[in-house]
Amino acid sequence: MSVQKKKIQRRHIHGVFLLNKPLHLSSNGALQKVRWLFRAEKAGHTGALDPLATGLLPICLGEATKFSHYLLDSVKRYETTVKLGVTTTTGDVEGDVLEQHPIPHLTKEKIEQVLQKFRGDIQQIPPMYSALKKQGKPLYELARQGIEIEREARPITIFDLTLVSFTDETLTLDVTCSKGTYIRVLGEDIGSALGCGGHLSALHRVGTGHFNLIPEYTIEYLESLTELEREALLLPPFAPVEHFTQVQVPEGRAKYFSNGLESNIDHSEEQQVLVFDGDLCLGLAEITDKKRLVPKRVLNLHKL
Repeated sequence: MSVQKKKIQRRHIHGVFLLNKPLHLSSNGALQKVRWLFRAEKAGHTGALDPLATGLLPICLGEATKFSHYLLDSVKRYETTVKLGVTTTTGDVEGDVLEQHPIPHLTKEKIEQVLQKFRGDIQQIPPMYSALKKQGKPLYELARQGIEIEREARPITIFDLTLVSFTDETLTLDVTCSKGTYIRVLGEDIGSALGCGGHLSALHRVGTGHFNLIPEYTIEYLESLTELEREALLLPPFAPVEHFTQVQVPEGRAKYFSNGLESNIDHSEEQQVLVFDGDLCLGLAEITDKKRLVPKRVLNLHKL
């Protein structure tokens, strides 16, 4: 006789949880675990981390998913360790060894000379082991079949690249970079510029946009809390864009805004703004040059 599992009663719950993702768990696996713990109807993450990577993975629940792409496009900050002298198929410790080279004598001055080449606006060739697609097929699937295709270099920006420490065979770096940066490739390229190659042995994300890592916000910590205690950790649904200018909806126009209708507004600057009715966030809008308030992302009030 089969035993049926009790169906989880999903909830209308809305907000952002700043998960500290553990090692060896995929971003989707982490997302589904957090969604299950909150019993959320809807959830999405804001930029995948490889299973090798740990650290900040903002999870958007419910209405917060309407703002998640603003974090996908945001600046990221990482702490990473590059193991020198060894290259791998994946550019990290999970790949098979390709080549081994002797490591030259390292000095801070020599390392800094190399790092300077990677600061600012640079070009980077995406790795084969990536989710980028060729004719609808992820590159990592082709890579696993031993197929390598030509990839075009892409412009990225390394806003900050700091040498935290080094040993005879490792570099520990603090990297702040634009969307689309592959830290694995950065580590490989730095190793290559030092003349010995290298791969990532650790990667830890500590910042996404204006959010910073809260170390104790782990899955294990979430599991130890009651449902009410978990809810208290959630940031508001509009947290991904809370740094945007905030305006009050014109008097009597809250319902119209929530129905996606434009309004006149006495505001001189063209920009995207967060729209409030008192303390209640109605959503995100654009103010046009004709002083029109145009809804772009409307929060469903009946779910909040």
